[in-house]
Amino acid sequence: MFLLIFLQSVAAAPLKILAIGNSFSEDAVENYLYDIGKDKNIEFVIGNLFIGGCSLEAHWNNAMHGNAVYQYRKIENGSRTVDNAVRLETVLQDENWDYITIQQVSYKAGIQSSYYPYMVELLRYIRQRSKNPNLKVGFHMIWAYQQNSQHSGFIHYENNQYKMYQAIVDAVNQIVADSAISVVIPSGTAIQNARTSSLGDKLCRDGYHLDLNIGRYIAACTWFEAITGIDVTTTSFRPANISESEAHIARQAAHFAVKCPFLISSMAGGE
Repeated sequence: MFLLIFLQSVAAAPLKILAIGNSFSEDAVENYLYDIGKDKNIEFVIGNLFIGGCSLEAHWNNAMHGNAVYQYRKIENGSRTVDNAVRLETVLQDENWDYITIQQVSYKAGIQSSYYPYMVELLRYIRQRSKNPNLKVGFHMIWAYQQNSQHSGFIHYENNQYKMYQAIVDAVNQIVADSAISVVIPSGTAIQNARTSSLGDKLCRDGYHLDLNIGRYIAACTWFEAITGIDVTTTSFRPANISESEAHIARQAAHFAVKCPFLISSMAGGE
């Protein structure tokens, strides 16, 4: 009896995930990730340490100077809270985080030199201040812009979606090898997979931020499977504004991305 109660209590422990990011982590974790977890009997505590357009360099400078400039958005027990003017260190100490993820600002995501030395120093800072000795550090590999995007940073990639995607993949491959990253969350590959399907290149609401429904759902599915290891195609949750056929494509795109994070899986005709 004691063993049964103990195992139940362990199983009920929430999985705590903190994203240190910007609007791209907002797209990925603040909307449907909690719901997918609930559908699969996994209780998440989700934090997003948010500054719009924040780069690794800016995160590092904020950490070093103790700048109280973040908006801390937290989802716990299905409820969302927002605290303003928060320091990074304060949030690191707020929970015994199981996963803490970082990411590069979108227009620099494929520029390898932009990661150094800031990423290495930021990871050291995070690991030194984490309350969890078994912390896993993840990297959120973001998506390339829509081909018709008007984002000023698209010029770094000759305004070419595939060149941007490949540059991001190449950069992340290198930094993961250098930084003892535990998990890559390949949202960018999931979005690129879905772009080969009947959904097409219409997954962003403004050319670079994800569509509020299908785009964000694809990213959430990717995070779920990358973090938990559970096949996301088994979830029955889908947002109300997405059809079952669209949800099926989204789950498959995410699943294929987690299996092959640095390669595009064509979904043309196989949906």
